[in-house]
Amino acid sequence: MGASDKDLREEVIQAWYMDDSDADQRLPHHREPKEFVSLDQLAVLGVLSWRLDADDYETDEELKKIRDDRGYSYMDFCEVCPEKLPNYEEKIKNFFEEHLHTDEEIRYCVAGSGYFDVRDHNDQWIRVWVKKGGMIVLPAGIYHRFTLDTDNYIKAMRLFVGDPVWTPYNRPHDHLPARKEYIENFLQKEGGGQAVDAASPNDQVHCTLLVVFSASKCLGLE
Repeated sequence: MGASDKDLREEVIQAWYMDDSDADQRLPHHREPKEFVSLDQLAVLGVLSWRLDADDYETDEELKKIRDDRGYSYMDFCEVCPEKLPNYEEKIKNFFEEHLHTDEEIRYCVAGSGYFDVRDHNDQWIRVWVKKGGMIVLPAGIYHRFTLDTDNYIKAMRLFVGDPVWTPYNRPHDHLPARKEYIENFLQKEGGGQAVDAASPNDQVHCTLLVVFSASKCLGLE
């Protein structure tokens, strides 16, 4: 691939398969050898991505077009870091609980960085590193989780269609229409592999909503 063919999104969004280590969740957790995932591969899972000008988000025409095209009428910002989040260490671990939403999750990183982990067709974790200028859309019904990286700081723009709903549903919640639609639209497509059974024994402990629902609802980064 020549320099002119380079995907500029990869300067602010990178993805790779995670190892199974129990080390600090804020570490990269690369496999050995490293297994990177292209942004086109993420799109097959329904994860969309853009590279935008984070220094010009107030007047950025590309961002405006995305919002208009996709109906993102709501917008606000959230910051997560040890200085601004009470009980930071406990809450950042709670954000790391695997869950889904019944609406899209749209995050545009305007400062700092963080990890959004998603499941692939074979139920393996893909780590998506979003840095300043990176914007991603996680489809409704996809199992995912969030954590900061070792820099411990992110400022993100949150977008939403209509009034925002940040409710997280811990795995398993395959009975929800949003999950069924996600499986049908992305996991069961030709060449997409077989959908996995989310209700495995190890997941039974995750049947309830996040204990920190109120904090998650406020921050909306889950």
